[in-house]
Amino acid sequence: MTETVIDYTLYVQADPDRVWQALTEPAFTRRYWGLSFETDWAVGSPMTWVERGARTSDPDQVVLDCVPDRRLSYTWHNFTPEWAASAGVAEELRAELAREPRTRVTYEIEPVGDALARLTVRHEGFLAGGRLVGMCAQAWPLLASSLKTLLETGAPLPEPGPVPRPDQPEPRL
Repeated sequence: MTETVIDYTLYVQADPDRVWQALTEPAFTRRYWGLSFETDWAVGSPMTWVERGARTSDPDQVVLDCVPDRRLSYTWHNFTPEWAASAGVAEELRAELAREPRTRVTYEIEPVGDALARLTVRHEGFLAGGRLVGMCAQAWPLLASSLKTLLETGAPLPEPGPVPRPDQPEPRL
């Protein structure tokens, strides 16, 4: 990870097609991520995020690259008041996030032998020192681990329990 890029690689006991399904099909994404995407996954197509009853979309929220079973890239969502209300995010934090540049996520899927896939998540374009990069750096390991667990066991990771809201300081360990 750098100040503007998060790179995260994991190995999943699944073939690339199954990893692709987990990234793109609502039946999967709802289970490990709690959201779904409304899009046809064609390059340039708009993406609407549906999360906790909130629909987040805008003209710049689009699919950037799509090669089934190999690569997927899209712009990260816009921080709308509706999203913030559904996520329990204070307006001050939402406004701060909305002022940061739009980021993009790219997934690279590579077969490793007959039984594994290497999934690399790259989230880039963050404002150096911004709030979003820190929030995403905490979220991606749990999200990717839940995806992996779902594909390997049939169930995602359990909810982690009370998690500090992103606008609250982290508890000291």
